[in-house]
Amino acid sequence: MLDEQFRSGFDRGVRPLGVRLRRLGVTADHLTIAGMLMAAACAVSVAFGQLQLGLLFLILCGLPDALDGAVAKAAGTSSPRGSFFDSVADRVSDALLFGGVAWYLAASRGGVIVMVPVGVLALSMLISYERAKAESMGFSAKGGIMERAERMILLGLGLLFEVLLLPVLWVMLVLTAFTATQRFVRVWRQASAPRPATSGRRAARRRAARRRTSRATASWQSLRSSRTRRP
Repeated sequence: MLDEQFRSGFDRGVRPLGVRLRRLGVTADHLTIAGMLMAAACAVSVAFGQLQLGLLFLILCGLPDALDGAVAKAAGTSSPRGSFFDSVADRVSDALLFGGVAWYLAASRGGVIVMVPVGVLALSMLISYERAKAESMGFSAKGGIMERAERMILLGLGLLFEVLLLPVLWVMLVLTAFTATQRFVRVWRQASAPRPATSGRRAARRRAARRRTSRATASWQSLRSSRTRRP
């Protein structure tokens, strides 16, 4: 939700900083790796009960994640490879962060309560998968009430006030499940709508062109093979 509303304005605001970082030799990949390292430090701190220190590392984890896109655009290196790396790094960071919270709850409270952060993590992965799968099929699955930015803000609130950590996790669990449902319904409606007939004709033409290309390639290879067999 926050990403959808403020991302473009935020990118414009940090663009000059991205230019400066690029001039210093900092690349988007450097920032992505730094974000993962900060997430690992946050996870370890939280796992051992140092929640305020974990909050500091959580903030440091968010800064590179916010700036890597600006650096990539400043350097003119925005690419599918960079987008893929950034997306995978976000999933790794999420696993580290909520894994650290689960470890902390297992050590301090025990019991099945440890499954609350595990549930949040599982649903957040589902949300990411829904968007990736939808976009690969030509649909849109952006948005929702509890995206990654909202989860990080709420987690920071729980780390700042230990008494709020468990209630915050329950709120995240419910709202993340609601977001996953939102995206599922959105993509389901798009996929259920009748597709324009022109798209079907274009697909048929592409298939026919691929068949003609395959036949031409096979004919050329056969001709070449017959020539090489001549004495």
